[in-house]
Amino acid sequence: MSNVRANRVGEQIKKELTDIIQREIKDPRIGFITVTAVEVTGDLQQATAFITVYGEEDQRSKTLEGLRKAKGFVRSEIGKRIQLRKTPELEFKFDESIERGNRIEELLRKLNDDK
Repeated sequence: MSNVRANRVGEQIKKELTDIIQREIKDPRIGFITVTAVEVTGDLQQATAFITVYGEEDQRSKTLEGLRKAKGFVRSEIGKRIQLRKTPELEFKFDESIERGNRIEELLRKLNDDK
């Protein structure tokens, strides 16, 4: 039962996090960012937000640094928007699945071209 609730809370946090990043955060380090998923622990104490950033490695690291600096603000905004007894601690990680998928697609295309 708590897993279903954790998934629902994760989806709600994802929606609110996307809105907060796009409209509220004014940090110039944060570039074009997409929140791909939010995983919440069963006890709703911790949330990991998976993000993708458009740009080079330098832009990605600056964006991650900006998000880490704004973590307190983002957490308080989520707390205001979502009615939970305790707002989960946030952690930001890069979502490598899209890049991995692109790499696999590129390798398959090369294989097909070699035939």
